[in-house]
Amino acid sequence: MSRPIAKDHEEKRSHILKVAARVFAETGYARASMSQVAKDCGISKANIYHYYSSKDALLFDILDTYLSALRDRIIGLDLTGLEPSKQLGRIVGETLRAYEGMDREHKIQTEGIPSLPVEQQRTLKAYQRDLVEQLSDVVAQIAPDVFANDPRKLRATVMSIFGMLNWFYMWNGNADHNARDDYAKLVTQLTVAGVHGL
Repeated sequence: MSRPIAKDHEEKRSHILKVAARVFAETGYARASMSQVAKDCGISKANIYHYYSSKDALLFDILDTYLSALRDRIIGLDLTGLEPSKQLGRIVGETLRAYEGMDREHKIQTEGIPSLPVEQQRTLKAYQRDLVEQLSDVVAQIAPDVFANDPRKLRATVMSIFGMLNWFYMWNGNADHNARDDYAKLVTQLTVAGVHGL
């Protein structure tokens, strides 16, 4: 007979994910251990294995939880009736707000994703690809004459936007909503003015 799921299972799982993200971000995924995560969670090593069979399984759940929620939040934006530049502003602003409080999860993507099995990498990269495709569609509409026959230039522009957003989380982790909104306007203005000048 299988062991019943405790009433506080999801609460404990969320706690483990948050603590593990901190441990992986501060220690480095390769150096971190399940023993260290269990200790920082205030539970036994045996208990953490009740939730996750391996460090890879724990890492995947952190990134899958984070990236799927990020993708759903941004892809789910209602952009109906907005001109492309306004759509860009909404996406950039919402992305910066979604990053708030998620610095550790964001940081461990770079080291973590290549450490996972190929199928799990594909799942996580698909979330990222959905975000890139959405932004690409919007940017292409801002300056169709520039990007119509130059997909490489479009991709470079879109990845530059993500670079600006990722720079913000690296250097302004404690920024409030107003600072995030101000920076979103800056990124949008730089992008719109810049693509028209290409």
